[in-house]
Amino acid sequence: MSPSMTAAASALFVFFWASGFISAKYGFPFAEPFTFLCLRFLVAIVLLTTICFIWRAEWPKTSRELGHVAFAGLLVQATYLIGVWYGIWLGVDTGVVALIVGMQPILTGILSGVILGENVTKIGWVGLLLGFVGLSLVVSEKVNIAGTQGLGVLFCIIGLVGITIGTLYQKKYCGAVDTRSAVLVQNIASFSLILPLAFLFETREVVWEKEFWFALLWSSVALSVVAIALYFVLVQRGAAVKVTSMIYLSPPTTAIMGWAIFGETMSAIALLGFVTTVVGVALAARG
Repeated sequence: MSPSMTAAASALFVFFWASGFISAKYGFPFAEPFTFLCLRFLVAIVLLTTICFIWRAEWPKTSRELGHVAFAGLLVQATYLIGVWYGIWLGVDTGVVALIVGMQPILTGILSGVILGENVTKIGWVGLLLGFVGLSLVVSEKVNIAGTQGLGVLFCIIGLVGITIGTLYQKKYCGAVDTRSAVLVQNIASFSLILPLAFLFETREVVWEKEFWFALLWSSVALSVVAIALYFVLVQRGAAVKVTSMIYLSPPTTAIMGWAIFGETMSAIALLGFVTTVVGVALAARG
């Protein structure tokens, strides 16, 4: 990918990834989390299957390669989404969730040297820390720990660990796989894991309002297809820390979406955090 294509893919990834909280806000009143995620993966599977056959995507060549792709998907998608969505469902404030999962770039920086041999430079660490400071400023006025349950926080931490380890695993073992078929395999694996959870722990009742349809279709297409495909491509072609540092930009982007869609206010502290985050991500990319 050329630098301009990489920049465009990165910008699109941040936009779609940030919209996850917006779709959750629309969808949560109408379906339980596991039920919603099952429907989300099912729609994505139908769409991706069509894409793979029309574009004649290449499939994993060996069962070992297939296993690597599926396992990475279970960590990056299923474990992450179970952790974050169920954490929010259990009452964890979205600001707290953003702070927990916002530790991913730092955790990736710590582990990438050992697992991938990608060592972060001093300027890179300054960028990672600045990015987290900026993220903290953006969500500072929305952090509310009142009523937060330890179990919900534990689920969020599980989601953080899942996407971090999954990203490093995907970078190490899934570098030569066709993105289209790989994302399809990962959605099928995630659906296969979450479906039994929906039957075991939920009523599976859905209120089919227009807001739910919007949330379902947006999260299926924009997140489980487009965002995950962009993430897969960027991880394949770039340093893991550089890619994950862009996730710092998700809360500021979500804040802008909340201002545009729901009329939410943006304080001076949030704007300062936005600028700090951008500077941090730029430094992390250089380092």
